[in-house]
Amino acid sequence: MKFILSAFILTIATTMAYSQEKSIPLYQKGVPNSKPAPAAYVESTNKDFHISKVTDPTITPYLPAKGTANGAAIVVCPGGSYSILASAHEGTAIAQEFNKIGVTAFVLKYRLPSDDIMGDKSIGPLQDAQAAIMTVRKRAAEWGIDPAKIGIIGFSAGGHLASTAGTHFDKVVIENKENISVRPDFMMLIYPVITFGEHAHTGSRENLIGKTPSAAQVDLYSNEKQITANTPPTFLIHAQDDQTVPVENSLLFYDGLLKNHVKAEMHLFQEGGHGFGLNNSKSKDKWFDWAANWLDENGFLKGGASK
Repeated sequence: MKFILSAFILTIATTMAYSQEKSIPLYQKGVPNSKPAPAAYVESTNKDFHISKVTDPTITPYLPAKGTANGAAIVVCPGGSYSILASAHEGTAIAQEFNKIGVTAFVLKYRLPSDDIMGDKSIGPLQDAQAAIMTVRKRAAEWGIDPAKIGIIGFSAGGHLASTAGTHFDKVVIENKENISVRPDFMMLIYPVITFGEHAHTGSRENLIGKTPSAAQVDLYSNEKQITANTPPTFLIHAQDDQTVPVENSLLFYDGLLKNHVKAEMHLFQEGGHGFGLNNSKSKDKWFDWAANWLDENGFLKGGASK
């Protein structure tokens, strides 16, 4: 009985440590670049909390415990080869971890590229990522967020989306009458898909730009080729033995950051494979500790929201 009571108290305490708010639709006047979904194209979530066939993109806010927020915020992009969203271990669990260090997190449920529901599937996910950043920046005061401390984190194909948001922000693909910046202030890329060239994850590439993309499309979405001096500071994690998304993806991006004099930090695990989320079972080290230190060292965890 004592064990059950203790477990219950722990569960309640964990739940109270953060606050999951109601999901917020990204678009108030209709989803851009969309066409009517076929009858069979219906959003679903399986037993592993993998979401598929998204037609109505949202962000779900996760707020730190009262009195602990430091003004920083992050948009979380789960991975899944641009075919599903691994919404639990690369979404909710990540948001809750950020809450523990005072960062307000927003899990992005983005549309997965599909000719069935989009006019141009190659820009659909980016539209949703830009809309998420715009929404958080526009409503920053409401959430006690510093509009200059809004980052993005992505895992696997979500890392490709995050790195696209961080390198294509000058090409705004959504309506932006208020001219709100869609540039993330920092990026965190965890075993990310980066290149669509030699070391590409072919499933992600084909889902986003098709089986026979032009050379120009391959270059455009090989994000190591899109880095400039204005690319946000970046934190990277990868495992050397990743057989799904080769470690060269992170190496290429890091090399591009160095060449453009962008602040960056990269950590490589010897082992760990792909898709480990928060905890790499092959290592005693916790990459999130390194990530928190990096955020702190770069000034993103200091103080509250700007007035």
